[in-house]
Parts: sequence; structure tokens; C-alpha cells
Amino acid sequence: MSQLQMIPACGERLLRFVGDRIRFELHAKGGWPAGFRAVLRTNIGRAAQARSEIIAACFKKIPLADASWRDIQMRPQDGKWFVELPLTEVGFFQAKAYAVDARGRQHWPEGPNVGISVHPDDCRTGNVIYCAFPRLFGQSRSMAVAQDEAWEKQLRALDARNYTVIPPSGTFRDLKAQLPHIFEKLGCRILHLLPINPTPTVYARFGRYGSPYACQDLTAVDPALAEFDRRTTALEQFLELVRAVHLHGGKLFLDLVINHTGWGSTLWEKHPEWFKRTPDGEFQSPGAWGNVWRDLVELDQRHPALWTELAEAFLTWCRRGVDGFRCDAGYKVPAHVWQHIVARVRQEYPNTVFLLEGLGGSWEATEILLTDGGMQWAYSELFQNYSGTDVARYLDYALGQSRRVGLYVHYSETHDNPRLAARGRAWSLLRNRLCALTSVCGGFGFTCGVEWLAAEKINVHQCTGLSWGASDNLLPELAALNKLLAQHPCFFDGAVLTRLSADDSPVLALKRESADGKDAVLVLVNTDVERAHSISLKRPALPFAETVVDLLGQPPPERQQAGSAEIIFHLDAGAAYCLAESAKPAGLAGDEYRKLHAQAAWALCALSHYLPLEKIGPAPWHELARMTADASRFLAALPWVNPEAASKDLLGAIKTAMKGDHYPIVTVWTPADIRRVTLVPPEHWLLLRDTVSFCATLKAEADELPRHLQSLEIAGGHIVAFPPSKTTGPALLHVERNIPGQPALKAAIEFLPDSPPPATVDLEAIKNPPTPLDAPLILLTNGIGGMARMCVDLGRVKSKYDCVLAANLHPQFPVDRHVFIKRIRLWANADGFITQLNGDNLVAFAPGPPATWEFVANAGDGRSVEIRLRANMLQNRNSIVFELERPKNPPPLGRDLPPECDVSITVRFDIEDRNFHWETHRNAGAEHHFSTHTHPLADSIGFCFNPAPERSLRVYASGGFYHHEAEWSHLLHPVEGSRGQTDCGDGYSPGWFELPLPKGARLLLVASADSDNPTPAEIEGALGEKPHAGARRHPEKNAGASSAIADDFGARLLKAASAF
Repeated sequence: MSQLQMIPACGERLLRFVGDRIRFELHAKGGWPAGFRAVLRTNIGRAAQARSEIIAACFKKIPLADASWRDIQMRPQDGKWFVELPLTEVGFFQAKAYAVDARGRQHWPEGPNVGISVHPDDCRTGNVIYCAFPRLFGQSRSMAVAQDEAWEKQLRALDARNYTVIPPSGTFRDLKAQLPHIFEKLGCRILHLLPINPTPTVYARFGRYGSPYACQDLTAVDPALAEFDRRTTALEQFLELVRAVHLHGGKLFLDLVINHTGWGSTLWEKHPEWFKRTPDGEFQSPGAWGNVWRDLVELDQRHPALWTELAEAFLTWCRRGVDGFRCDAGYKVPAHVWQHIVARVRQEYPNTVFLLEGLGGSWEATEILLTDGGMQWAYSELFQNYSGTDVARYLDYALGQSRRVGLYVHYSETHDNPRLAARGRAWSLLRNRLCALTSVCGGFGFTCGVEWLAAEKINVHQCTGLSWGASDNLLPELAALNKLLAQHPCFFDGAVLTRLSADDSPVLALKRESADGKDAVLVLVNTDVERAHSISLKRPALPFAETVVDLLGQPPPERQQAGSAEIIFHLDAGAAYCLAESAKPAGLAGDEYRKLHAQAAWALCALSHYLPLEKIGPAPWHELARMTADASRFLAALPWVNPEAASKDLLGAIKTAMKGDHYPIVTVWTPADIRRVTLVPPEHWLLLRDTVSFCATLKAEADELPRHLQSLEIAGGHIVAFPPSKTTGPALLHVERNIPGQPALKAAIEFLPDSPPPATVDLEAIKNPPTPLDAPLILLTNGIGGMARMCVDLGRVKSKYDCVLAANLHPQFPVDRHVFIKRIRLWANADGFITQLNGDNLVAFAPGPPATWEFVANAGDGRSVEIRLRANMLQNRNSIVFELERPKNPPPLGRDLPPECDVSITVRFDIEDRNFHWETHRNAGAEHHFSTHTHPLADSIGFCFNPAPERSLRVYASGGFYHHEAEWSHLLHPVEGSRGQTDCGDGYSPGWFELPLPKGARLLLVASADSDNPTPAEIEGALGEKPHAGARRHPEKNAGASSAIADDFGARLLKAASAF
């Protein structure tokens, strides 16, 4: 067929955010032949499965099983095929469209798959990073130069005598005290910490302090960064810092090194085989730019067990509240190793950001790690491009890649490079403005001290000054830049950046247009800090006419007309501007933009739990966001959103569903519920509400992985919505509210199953209850007020209310029950070995009904016999039936008794004749009463008890023998004794049954207080299997059910009601 063309083009890479939509088209040059259709093959929407594939790929660099891929049918439109999908998960996804002809053959366009990097929704704007070296925030913070050569000379004399001298370091609390400066004054959003792991002190320490990159333990905290206060550990003081950062609305990124460790590290000592060695056996040190870092020893990433160790280190820091990681020398770690680590972290923390430091590697390596490797951000190299030509060339590359593969963050200065202020104030201000004004999504960073014009170069082995509090500083200028990046839509996601200046122009001219087209600005930067320069720009390209304001608060640059079509701008040396027509943007800006985008993304993610992605049609995102104002109603409507209607008119389909009077499948939790166990029925959302922002973790005992969510601001407060759980059972909810000084809240959640689970039986509790009062019971009922209440440990009695048969003798109404049989006792005679059947030899029990006991009785010489007993009351009758069975299969314990050996069961019933609330006591009158009114049955195997015309009892067996030999038993009632009531009674047994039970045999015992015997059909019905109500709680599936019994809850309710 004719050539196929895909849009986006095959091999293209795209960057999007959660909540965005992406459109795929397939075109055929020359038109489509008859019978053709188009399909998109993709793993979009299958992030969890894709991550599982990576982790389960046998820890090898092999092709994955690709089970996460699926086909989506495309739709025809104006001579092309298309499909639009919402993006609801973080990760790197791929897709490719193909055609299928009338015979089912596939036709693919030439080229690789399209790749889509999906970033968290909250990374769209204002990603301003403050890089802090905690060591520098101590006493030397205010110094311009902290290195004192005279003092160092004295210390070196001690070094020569093998003394270790390490001066005091700045601490977490020192840094915590400066958070208002970082987040409020400067307006930064992310605090990036250099490594905080323990550094070498004696063994292989380089420099005065040792390098934080010579990590001693990946998950430990350097105690040098903590104050000694006898109350808190170093880790707890770090957690104080994390908490404070979050209270400021910020994020914390941690520099974590996994390419190497320091000498003597925990990994090095435990697993020396995980480290590289030279051919002569020496451990190998890494390096870059021609330097070898001899205080480090390099890890060998060929060991899969190492990947697991590294992934767990990242997860440990995530669990401590870290929001992202700077991955030092990340290019030195193979992409498939990063794939594994990132996949493992995102299983629990999908919004974690990985910032690649790839400055020593190739551009291609960075691109691979930002896509296939799963990372999102990378260091830009703008900081080391200076001339107008170099800046223009690099920006063309970096801005293009920031739209395609990941965010390239413009750090104006890193800790590895000379200080900008060493060249003067003008140079530092120019470079900071250049990096900020050319950033994408506000991806701009700088190192601590830049704002104070600190000039002493940072040395990671030493401690340097920050000039903190200097009167000559860049505080107002940096604050203005950061505010602009956070508030103006031309610096948000989707903004279109167009370079207007020539390649060799010393003045950079960059036009920035907001995604909605309502706002535009012109960035002008004179890259020459020593000379003034001019630039001529065509008037139609400018985002303003006559009125011009500089959004940095400066007077606009001098400009003049050059004919009717051009304007010349004159810029002083090192000048930088952000020019617009108005100081106030026309489109959505600032926090309102972020809040509405977050709400829209949340709504799409919730919808994806019910609708296939291809059925979630387009809708203006700001209108979709407003649908979440009533979160409970929105979530409750989701199961009733019509998929076909949603694919054409999403908002209309949601509104229709929200108008319906549907059962609200939402369980709401608030901090007031902290002392309660919150029950969550199946298929219900768990919706957390609070008046302040918070983060929540839900860990179900049945789940291997916890779920972590950050609250969403909506009208009237903040919410977190956990989707319906796939598991049942208890869970722990952990909530951290953004309120200073308040500890985390912990609450109990119970996820309920569709049907009550089968009752579990603790055999140990039956055999040896902690007290007699704890002996477990079973309850059998007949639906007309009668019951059997027996200890599972047959023969045991703990209350006067225990009974085998308590009848309701009134034919129409429930009255006080009348106890006829107190208890039943059984013994097995197996080849002459007699064993009572009770809790001691019980191997299984099910409460039923019918209740089922399984015993294994001793037959001597290691032999045994299995006996099964089942019991149930007959519905609408004052009768109970017992079934004794000897299974054909060998017993679960011991050797099977040979078939020629005799086995029989002895059964005694202890009877009474009393009101439910009384007791029977043996005396002369009682002996006369029972002995004169009990007789063997003439026509059956058993006995009858006829104390009065209006009441009688018959007990009979389907086989065997009855021996009329009476005995009395004295029975203790510990329950009543514990209450100060009469603590005992007596029972009368008129005789005993001898029931032969050969292998495979079955015998019945019936006890009835009815006027007639139950029929065989009634008896077998009582012993039948319990009916199973399989209908699930789906109103649409249960529509048309004619009876309450059609749903499981109704069946359970009827059964419970019948017991009363």
C-alpha cells in the first residue's frame, strides 16, 4: 500500500504532564484502500505493569515481555485515523500506530516508536532550586573567606602527627533556621541538599572535613550535621528539616551518589565484590574531565543484587519525606540499572523526581537516561556557555530537548564551578537572569551564597564562606526573578519559546508565548558584561506595540524606530529584561493556574479507574477542574458515567451521572475519625478531608506496597482520594498535616470483602482457651426462636444457656425457650482404644451451618481413625440432626486403621426439663421426674422423654444400638459464677448409643421436640451445603432481581435475622 505517516512522527520524543492529552494520527499518502483500519499499539496507561516487567526481568539487560502493551482502535476522520488519550500516570511510555488491511495483515510506518515522558502535574511551573551545602551554614556562614591559611598550617602540624582535626560543621538546624529566607524571601520552591551521608573521618579522609561524595553509608546521616541535644538523633534532626521544608510548601531533593562510595563504606566492607578493580587487583577510583577522585572507590554495576540495594536506599529516603534526587555522575550508571531503580521507587512514590547530573557524559547519554532510563530532569550546560554565539547555540539544543525528553534545569552556578561573584556583581546578576529568563517550566537553580555575592569557591573537602548578610547582595533581583517564574504563564508548561536574535548576536532575544496564547513576553539579554550592544527586531515579532513594561521592575531599555517594520533596542553591558505589554498577565497565572491544573489531573486519574483511556473524551481542563468542587458527588458518579457518551462529550456525561440518585460509593474520613476504625466497603473510595494541606500514606496488611498521596486543594479544604482497594482486611492510615508542631495522625482502616469471609477457627483457642469464659461457641437456629448453643469443644459447658436443643414451644410466637438437651458427649472406640471426641483431638472445624467437626482418634500403635460430625437445626422445627461419618480417605494424622478392625461411636445426651433461665439440680424429686418419664423407643433406636402432654422429646439413631443405662453429671457454669450467680447445675443422661462406624459409613442422630418426626427430606436439607449468594454489589448488575436474597448482603441479612 502507499506510504504510511504517523503524527507525531516515528522516533519522536515528547514531554507531557499528568492531566495532559496526546493525539496520534495515521495518514496514508494517496488515500486509504478499502477495508483498511488503524490501530495504536502502546503501553500508555499501563505504568504499574510496565514497572513490574522491568523489575521482574530477571535483573538482566534483556528484552522485556511487553505484557504492558495493548492495541487501541483508532477512529476515522477526514481521510486519516486518530485517537486521543489522557495521560494519567508518571513514566516513560511508547506508542506506534499501524494499519490493518481487509485480510488482517499489518502495515507499519517506518521508524522507531514514539516516546512520551510524562512528568508529575506539580512540575509544570516554578521549579526554582536552591542548592545548599549544610556544612556551610554554621559559624563560617557570614564570612566572605572561611579558609585561613595560617590556621590551616597549624592544623597540618597535628595531621603530620596522625591527629585528626575536624572543625565544627553547620547543622540541619542551622539550615532550618534559614528556610524563611529560602522559601519566603527568595521564593524558591525546592531545597537541594548536597549529600548528607557520613563522610570519612580517619580512614582515607581527603581534605579537612572529608568529601560528602565519599559516602560511608547510603542510608545513614552524618552526625556532624546534628546538634548534640540528648533528645534527638541525627536522623530525627534531618526529619525536622524535611518537615519544615514541607510546612513552607517546598520540596526537598537529596544528592545521592550510587556510582561510587568512600573508602571504608558499609557497602565496601560488606560487599567488596560489588566494586571495580584494576587488572593488578587494586580498587578503582572514578574520575571525569581528566581528574581521578582518589578518595572514592567505584561501584561495579554488573551485579543485580547491588541494584536491589541501591533501589532500597532511594526508597528509604522517600519514606523519610524526600521528594526527589540529584543523581551525581548518573551517566556513569548504565541506563538499565536506572530503569530498575526508578521503576522500584515509582511503585511506591510515582511523583519522585530524578535530576540527572550528567555534566561529564555525552548529550546522547543524557537523552537516553531522560527517556528509557526513566529520569525527568537534567543539568543544563548553559552555566558554561558565555558568548552570545555559544549561548544561542546551546539554548537551541537545551530548549528543544526540554520540550522532548525532559526538563534541562539552568543552574547559574554549581558547587563544582568558580563562584560567579568572583567576577563581580554585574557578572553574577547577568548569569542568574540569563538562566532564569531562558528556563522552561521555571527550571532554574543556584547555589547557596549566590544571593549574597559569595566569592569563595566551594570546596567539598573544606568549609567556605557564604558572605551571609552582606549589604551588597542580589536578594531583590533573585526574588523578582523567582516570582516571575512562579507567577507568569509565559514561564509555565506549554509556553512556546522562539529565538529572534541572530546566531552570532551578543544580545539574546527570546520571545515567550503562553500555552493559551493570551500572553507573550520578550526576553533581552546582553551576554557581554563589558560592552553595550544593540539589536534590531522586526515589529510583527514583538509581543507589544507601544506600551512596554519590564517585568523585573526596571525601566525598559532605550529603543528607537528603524523604519516602519523594525525597532532597535540598546542594552547596557550585562543588561537583561523581560518586556511585556502589561504587568498583569491576561491568562490564568500563579497559584490559580496550578490549583486548577491539579484538580483537572485528579479528575482524569479518577475517571481512568472506570473508563478506558480511549473513552475519556476531550474537555477544557479548567472546566473539568471545576467538576471536582463536590469531590464526594463526583467520585460517586464515576461508575455511572456512560463510556460512549464520555468519548464524545466528557463533561456532559459526567454531569448526567452526577444528577443521578446513585448509591454513594465513597467513605469519608476526617481527623475527627482518628479514634475510630473506619470501615470501607468493597468498591468504595476512601476520601480524606481536612481544612489544611496534608500528605497521607495507606498501608494495607495484605498489600506489599503502601500508597502515598499528597492532598489536593478544592473548594472548602483539602482532599486525598484512595481508589477502591483490591485487597481486604486491616490497613493503617498515616496522615501528616501541615500544621507546625503537630505529630502525624494514625488511624485504623478496615477494607471489607464483598462477602463475609469464612469464619476462621483457632484450634489452639478451642483446645486451651485462656480462661473457661473464652471457650468458643457455635450457634444454630431454626428460624422460629429455637436454638442450639454448644461449645466447639464438645462436652464442655460454660453457661446455663449452653444447650443442644432449646425449643420454642409456642406454635405462633417466640416465648422463653425450653431446654431439653444440655450437651452431647461422644467417644470413639477404635479397635479397643477409647478416645473422647473433643477439642483435644479436633483437627478442623467450620461453624457452618451446618457446623462441622473433624476429629482424629487414636487407634494404638500409631494408627488413627478420622471421624466427621455435622450438626444443624431443621428450619421451622424444634429439631436438631447430627451426622456421623467415617471418610474413606486415610486420616490426616497417623496410619490408617485396617478395615477389619472395629470402630464404633458412643454417644450420650444430657437432658433437662426447664425454662431457659433456670437450672436443673439433682435431688430426689429430679431423680424421680427423669427416671419415670424416660423410656426406650419401641419402634426406633433411642429414647423418649415425656414429662407432660404439651412437651416431649425423642432422640433416635438411624442405626446401631441404644442402651438404657442412666447417669447424672454435675456441670459447672463459670459464666454465671463470674457474675455472682448460681455457678452450677446437673444433667441427666438416660442411656447411651453404640453406633458401629465402618470405613465409608454414615449414621444420623435426631433429637426432636416436635409432635411428629422430621421427614428424611427435611433432615437431608438441614445437612445440605450452605447456599452461596454470588451477586456482587453492582446496582446495574443486580437490576431486575426479584428478591432481597438476590444480593449477598440481603442473603446475609436474612440469615442473621433468622437467628433471632
